[in-house]
Amino acid sequence: MRDSRRGGFTLIELVIVIVILGILATQAIPTYLSLVDDAKKASGKANLGALRSSISVYYAYKATPMGGESATWPSITQLTDESTVLNGEMPDNPYDTGATKNDVTTGTARGVVSGAAMGWGYIPTSGVIWINSSTSGISENGW
Repeated sequence: MRDSRRGGFTLIELVIVIVILGILATQAIPTYLSLVDDAKKASGKANLGALRSSISVYYAYKATPMGGESATWPSITQLTDESTVLNGEMPDNPYDTGATKNDVTTGTARGVVSGAAMGWGYIPTSGVIWINSSTSGISENGW
């Protein structure tokens, strides 16, 4: 005679597994979102540091006899040119949401969002550069 019972999971077992997966998801999703924010911060700070270093090297080079013995900060045109200050294109601003990526706008004071475009804020007379973004709760304009 055949046994009419089939192997498988009961409804209660499936519900318990779904509940456990739901509990795990409520713990994992906020952790993942926090990691994404941390990665943006790290990327922004690293790219900002690279820009500041390149601007300082340009200024120091201009003070040497080979650079013309006239220490000057790069203009926005020189900063965005791929071969004058940087060896390649402008690094990414991870908080940039504008249509034109990594736009450089003339700023008035460090940390103040200038213009409607995002990207980088820059004061050509002093070589000060910062992340030009209005993302709330990050305070990236103060880096």
